[in-house]
Amino acid sequence: MLGAVQVKKVAAVHDLSGVGRVSLMMVIPILSTMGFEVCPLPTAILSNHTQYPTFSFLDLTDEMIKIVKAWKELNAKFDTIYTGYLGSSRQIHVVQDFIADFRQKDTLVVVDPVLGDNGKLYANMTDEMVKEMHSLAVRADVVTPNLTELFYLLDLPYKTQCTDEEIKDYLKRLSDKGPEISIVTGVPVLGDTKKTSVYAYSRFNDQYWKVTCSYLPAHYPGTGDAFASVVTGALMQGDSLPLALDRATQFILQAIRATFGYRYDSREGILLEKVLPNLNLPIQSCSYELI
Repeated sequence: MLGAVQVKKVAAVHDLSGVGRVSLMMVIPILSTMGFEVCPLPTAILSNHTQYPTFSFLDLTDEMIKIVKAWKELNAKFDTIYTGYLGSSRQIHVVQDFIADFRQKDTLVVVDPVLGDNGKLYANMTDEMVKEMHSLAVRADVVTPNLTELFYLLDLPYKTQCTDEEIKDYLKRLSDKGPEISIVTGVPVLGDTKKTSVYAYSRFNDQYWKVTCSYLPAHYPGTGDAFASVVTGALMQGDSLPLALDRATQFILQAIRATFGYRYDSREGILLEKVLPNLNLPIQSCSYELI
């Protein structure tokens, strides 16, 4: 119909931190810049993210249930459901029910299974949370763990030195559990400490992809949220999986480079505002490879 609204909607199930560019403070600007309406379903409100020594924390599980009920009454519909940090087993159950109630035939479900990094669970994560995250991840169309989270989802011991064939096997195992697309970030390149790789597997066409880029020795919270958000937006725009991987990887690299040279508290995250316009630039070159 002429004049009908064509803006796709994303239900974003993430927490909100007042200080530090993580979670919804990454998700909303990135996906809005890429042309989508972001409808937040906040899991918690924090004064600042948890990598600071102190923070306030308001659990919104009860409010999430009220929001979902209101959305049902509104007959709200979403093109994509995108989940990130979840603070309890109960929240995971709420999200599972939300997906079951709002998923339609063409709904894209993206799960970023936030559990840990560098081989360890985050402080508030438990073995029970890992088990519950398993049950959520298998409901996803796209799942985006980092290397640590990949091993937890597969119940395998963590290691950093992995060959292409090993990563391909891990991603296949994860996809066999349910997700159509499995992606793993932050994989060190064997024999080259100055590079890192992102891998992906698509069960639809049984193909594996890899994007390798420079590794900069800096840690900025929220880069995983930014990566998963760009992948989600790119897939919603109709990009192929390898192109979505490439765009997300290059965007994170640009953001880190834009931030790296400043005298700056890295806990505040990447200087997102300096690179957001890059999301709408024409694609200059691609570095993905089929493996």
